Amino acid sequence: MTTTAPAVRTWRPNATYPAPPEGWTGTSPLESFIDAMIELGQTGQVFGEHGIGKTSTFHSHLAAAYPDAVLVVVPAANLTPDDLLANAPVRDEATGELVLRQLVMSQLKPGRPFVLLIDDSLQAGETIQSQLMQIACNWTLGGYDLRALGCIGVFLTDNESLAETSARRSDLAILDRMVTLRITANDTAWRHRLAAVHRDRDLSKVFRIWASLDPAMRELLSPRTLEHVLAMAREGFPLVWGLPLVNGERMRLAEPGKGGRPGRDRTGEVLDRIAAALGVPNPDRIADPVRRVVEAALANRWAVLLQGPPGCGKTELVRELTRAALGHDALYFSMPVTNVEDLCAPVPTPDGALENLLAADFTGPGPKAIIWDEYNRPKDKAAFAKLMEITQEWSIAGRPIEGLRAQIALQNPPYHLGRKLLVARNNIAQATRFTASLTVTPADIPANEWLIRHYGRDAETVLEWWKNDLDEDGRAWITKRTMERLIKLHRRGLPLQLGTVYLGDGEYAPVSLTALTDRLAGRQVTGLKEIARDLDGWLARLRSAAAAGAEGNDDTDVVHQAVANAELSQLEKHRKAVAALVALLPAKLRSTYLVGASAEQQRYWMKVFAQIRG
Repeated sequence: MTTTAPAVRTWRPNATYPAPPEGWTGTSPLESFIDAMIELGQTGQVFGEHGIGKTSTFHSHLAAAYPDAVLVVVPAANLTPDDLLANAPVRDEATGELVLRQLVMSQLKPGRPFVLLIDDSLQAGETIQSQLMQIACNWTLGGYDLRALGCIGVFLTDNESLAETSARRSDLAILDRMVTLRITANDTAWRHRLAAVHRDRDLSKVFRIWASLDPAMRELLSPRTLEHVLAMAREGFPLVWGLPLVNGERMRLAEPGKGGRPGRDRTGEVLDRIAAALGVPNPDRIADPVRRVVEAALANRWAVLLQGPPGCGKTELVRELTRAALGHDALYFSMPVTNVEDLCAPVPTPDGALENLLAADFTGPGPKAIIWDEYNRPKDKAAFAKLMEITQEWSIAGRPIEGLRAQIALQNPPYHLGRKLLVARNNIAQATRFTASLTVTPADIPANEWLIRHYGRDAETVLEWWKNDLDEDGRAWITKRTMERLIKLHRRGLPLQLGTVYLGDGEYAPVSLTALTDRLAGRQVTGLKEIARDLDGWLARLRSAAAAGAEGNDDTDVVHQAVANAELSQLEKHRKAVAALVALLPAKLRSTYLVGASAEQQRYWMKVFAQIRG
């Protein structure tokens, strides 16, 4: 089959490159290699580090240079043995009898010229490797000639690092059939692509910072990861969220040390320099982080990863947020019980192809979001492989998921409260597929309001106990999920200890429940509700404290603590009392109510402060 010459590309100015960069020829080294292999009809093998733009270069270059051709991406790590080729009973057109016929993946019969890209080619299992090698060597698969199906190019890509691959290609009979190119980040057009994405922002200083880093640090801060950091900067998020979570730990930008160990940690310095180059802040934290990152994911078509301890309310909050944004429930998959067949299954078609039948939830034009719960607890490798295609390519079995606006993965850390959790490991190539990766704490999940809405005064009592009577370790043991159990047990008159985490051999979580039992039994406590009930008395105490000195006294601390611990719904319920009380507190205490507050809380306090000034 003859192929047309690639289309000529013209330069589109942007803030970073108002004129073509020096030495620009219209194509990067990798793009030139792609053109040459297509012209010569040779199999191209491309090796390079993760995240430098190998796959994205194929997507962008082929779309621009070969508009009449389609790119068929086959993620080799996600394939099962029957995905590419399988025998199936079909009815013979001449005789009408059932016969066994070899069927090929429908993607390889697109009905137009196509380039086949076998991505992550070294990560496939042995059976798949054999199938891929027939394609690479002869451009055939079983009894099918790919050229006859319209194939104009075959390429294999991967990172040679044994930390990320499962095989080494060493058979000389195979290696003799390929043209191999080893590339670095300088051989792809990632700078030009990022500049085009951020057309209104000059990234030249950011590129200079990246180029000044040690080679080992540049590998950590790969172009893909840098792209995620820039996305965080655009949204006003902490830039560190753009760095991946590898095996539960935030990747650090550290210089190479002696003996291969990490040296000086420069994460904060490098990210602050990038923020300064962009003219944006790099906050340590933001208010209401889960809500804001989910909203950003839905607006920008991101995949995000949220890691937090069990029982803190991650899943319920994300489901609530996506439901509110979409107008219906998100697609929800719990990985410990998700099978490959829950996602897709290959079926024969009348035209002699294997067409993957997708789960009904993936079809249809409406807006969608996917929640991958217990992401690092997959039931088996096959299901996780299919999931990886969706998070990497936003497709399943090669078919783009129509209307997919966001993917949110939720997982637990490897260790919590000094105990190891049964979660799987990942590598950096998998981890960098998420635009934002957050580590969340119970304080980041507004589950307290949910408890109050559902359980009223009992929830308020349990929350007051949790906030005032427990130390930091005790609060870590009593999750929002545990609180709900305690409330239910109390209402049924059962021992509260049964609701705490059971550790085995008759041992429960090391948390004293005596104070909670007293509170639930009606022991006198001093919370916002009780203070509001005796407002005149407490106002008199605060005036006496203010007269005694600018710092206040114990009564001042009691009121301040009650106000600071109250949830927004409780503050709203007692707005007049809060305004009167806060007006008599020292100014330095009042200012703390805005620190780390959500947007809703800030609006509440601004109204209260305005009322005080009035």
